[in-house]
Amino acid sequence: MAYLSMGEAHRRITEYLNRFSEAVSFQDGASLKQLLSVSSNSPSLLSLADSLNVFQDANRLIKQSDKYSQFGEIIAPFFRCLQSYRIGNLLDAYHAFEKAANAFLPEFRNWESAWALEALYVIAYEIRILAERADRELASNGKSPEKLKGAGSFLMKVFGVLAGKGPKRVGALYVTCQLFKIYFKLGTVHLCRSVIRSIETARIFDFEEFPKRDKVTYMYYTGRLEVFNENFPAADHKLSYALMHCNPHHEANIRMILKYLIPVKLSIGILPEDRLLEKYGLVEYSNVVQALKRGDLRLLRQALQEHEDRFLRSGVFLVLEKLELQVYQRLLKKIYIIQKQRDPSKAHQMKLEVIVKALKWLEIDMDLDEVECIVAMLIYKNLVKGYFAHKSKVVVLSKQDPFPKLNAKPVNS
Repeated sequence: MAYLSMGEAHRRITEYLNRFSEAVSFQDGASLKQLLSVSSNSPSLLSLADSLNVFQDANRLIKQSDKYSQFGEIIAPFFRCLQSYRIGNLLDAYHAFEKAANAFLPEFRNWESAWALEALYVIAYEIRILAERADRELASNGKSPEKLKGAGSFLMKVFGVLAGKGPKRVGALYVTCQLFKIYFKLGTVHLCRSVIRSIETARIFDFEEFPKRDKVTYMYYTGRLEVFNENFPAADHKLSYALMHCNPHHEANIRMILKYLIPVKLSIGILPEDRLLEKYGLVEYSNVVQALKRGDLRLLRQALQEHEDRFLRSGVFLVLEKLELQVYQRLLKKIYIIQKQRDPSKAHQMKLEVIVKALKWLEIDMDLDEVECIVAMLIYKNLVKGYFAHKSKVVVLSKQDPFPKLNAKPVNS
């Protein structure tokens, strides 16, 4: 920090106060937003924090002018937040910001138009970011991290202010997305339901009228929820919407969407191209795709084992594990094709012991009863058309379309 004179510090603080009151007077949402962006590390806010440390009596400056004092309950704690943030005291920074945010909300409610939405978005974003950092500080000191939960409660209040009928309701989706980020981080995804209900049952507002950025984020998170609930057609619809409308230059976001969309597509029988996996750095799915193509159960299990931590963290491990049935289907199809080449008249009769041998070749030991169970499951799930000749331990395959395509329907339906 360069040396700051008392006079220079005073000038910078007064300049901020003027900019704040002017932004409100002229309903300049873009300027107000920048004045509240704590974590942006903007040079003007960093120098303001330094000025506040040099000139210790900023509160007197706020109180002595009617122009500033009407916003004193927002600005005074905001100044404290900046000072704490500057020295890395994140817990105090969060507490002060929460106080400023709670003072901002009734002001926002009283403003007739939606001019300050961008500023409210910054408050919603900052309270989440500061809460996450404060929780990390608490955890590192052996204390219980609880600030993110508090930020969630504040955002529910914000949601209540926005979810009405006026022009401000367009902001409800942005706040919903911030809430999703909190609930997913805390592992309390069940709390998403009430917010989703409010968004999807509020017929007063057409979903398509929300800003594109918020719609993409909303569909991404609700799509992930459908993955958890194993509702793959809904997950496919929502994640595909997010992918289609995502900014093509935001590769990190596309990658995040694909991380969930790919397992969903695999579960309904649609395989991605290798170049897509390479382009977005999702090569952990390469061997899963190869295993499905080849009917190679050993390769699928190896891929799941190798990337187990990553798949578990994403919450897609169970989705991928269920692909085993499709791999078995592919294996039977390969055996069928080989038999057809050797003796077309007997191709549709497949001995269970031939399947046992094929699995043994893949270093997977199964007896006839286990294989019979799996084939029964394949027939039940309509992945194989046919029936058992139990006495002769043979699967008699249908002569027409013995291996139905999934046609984008989930296996477990």
